[in-house]
Amino acid sequence: MYSGDRIGVSRNGKLAAVLVSAEDAAALEAYEMAQDVAAYRAAKAQDDGTRVSLAELRSGLDLP
Repeated sequence: MYSGDRIGVSRNGKLAAVLVSAEDAAALEAYEMAQDVAAYRAAKAQDDGTRVSLAELRSGLDLP
């Protein structure tokens, strides 16, 4: 195995897992965090400040 290689593990002929280097795993974590931050910022930018209480939410739902 060489640095940067990925190893696929199969079960019943189907890919079940992939082993990656610690460096690749860290890069994936950083990418996911960047995506989360971007989604948070987009949601915050679209927030109009309107809030609904739990009682209002429950009154609008058809719960037993």
